[in-house]
Amino acid sequence: MEALIQEVKNHVQAIFSSTEGSHDWYHVERVWKMAILLQEVEGGNRSLIELAALLHDISDHKYNGGSFEKGAVETKNLLVSFGASPQLADEVAMIVSHVSYKGALVPDFKGSLELSIVRDADRLDAIGAIGIARAFAYGGSKGRALFTPEIPHVLHQNKEEYLVNNGHTINHFYEKLFLLKDRMETNKAKEIAQERHDVMVNFVDQFLADWNLNSKITS
Repeated sequence: MEALIQEVKNHVQAIFSSTEGSHDWYHVERVWKMAILLQEVEGGNRSLIELAALLHDISDHKYNGGSFEKGAVETKNLLVSFGASPQLADEVAMIVSHVSYKGALVPDFKGSLELSIVRDADRLDAIGAIGIARAFAYGGSKGRALFTPEIPHVLHQNKEEYLVNNGHTINHFYEKLFLLKDRMETNKAKEIAQERHDVMVNFVDQFLADWNLNSKITS
């Protein structure tokens, strides 16, 4: 199993080494390492967790034309091509298919502990200081405005609405990032999320204060 994990790691690293900063190899690596940390506390099948964490973005809907299903298909095909059993490939693909956030009002699929760990690990990397940096890196890569006061945030009711959303980056905090703390499923992730959530709240508060010239100016 270690050989398979290493082969998958090398493959993913090669693919994501030139991807833009919000979803590059370092993001995948952080999610992988966080998933291992969570597994050491929460339990679960470590090999399954590692493989799913490494492959969770193998065909992300934001880059593949909008499909939430391609990632699972590509995961299964890749693992089988590397010699994994069809059963293992199916188990990893199931996790990959349910990691992505699909809208504020769309409930998360409730599955295995391994799914919860990988999804929590991915979401922890979406919040806090790194989450802030990633949000603006992604927004910049798509040509989105930092902030457009006239455009309010929207709590999307389905994945189709969420998929076509092209709002400014500050809206992304209200439409997703501020909501992730309360969607963590493992106890360790909930503990880590609180501090990272507070960092984001303080940042957006300061951003809006600066935008509206409400910051204190000292001589």
